[in-house]
Amino acid sequence: MLRRRALGAGADPLGPAQVDRVRAVLSLGGVPYADLQDGVQQVRLRLLERLANGLEAPREVGAWAAVVASNLAADWHRTRHRQERIGARLHALRGPDTGTSGDDQEGRLLALAVAEGLDALPAPQRQALVLRFYADLSVPQIAAELSVPEGTVKSRLHAAAKAMRARLHADEVV
Repeated sequence: MLRRRALGAGADPLGPAQVDRVRAVLSLGGVPYADLQDGVQQVRLRLLERLANGLEAPREVGAWAAVVASNLAADWHRTRHRQERIGARLHALRGPDTGTSGDDQEGRLLALAVAEGLDALPAPQRQALVLRFYADLSVPQIAAELSVPEGTVKSRLHAAAKAMRARLHADEVV
């Protein structure tokens, strides 16, 4: 078992087998080859932070490192998808100027503002709003789908609509 005292200056908290395991988990998680070394460094950093905070090293460092690597791969995908969405929104705004009417540009701005507003909502509110206005489900259907009371759905919809309205007015879109 790796202990804080056993880790001397310059010692690697992950052994070669654990580094290979972390790389494999990251690779299987879809992280590109160029980013694998950064992922290994993140796992090392988290282990060193754990030790620096006075906590014991995990009993099974390899298993712990694999779980951390799996979480890092999921974070990498979330970040990549978020960046792709932002890039697509910016591209839609910058669209070709030739033949673009003012109405098209206003529609793009509104679509961007709505998408950013949805991203800013807490997950339960966003989920209720999407089910209501994009999937066209009724309040009872949403309640059944989410396994929550109808009153909860109504309060989430109300809070989400209020937040979206404030956001669109603050952005001077409407």
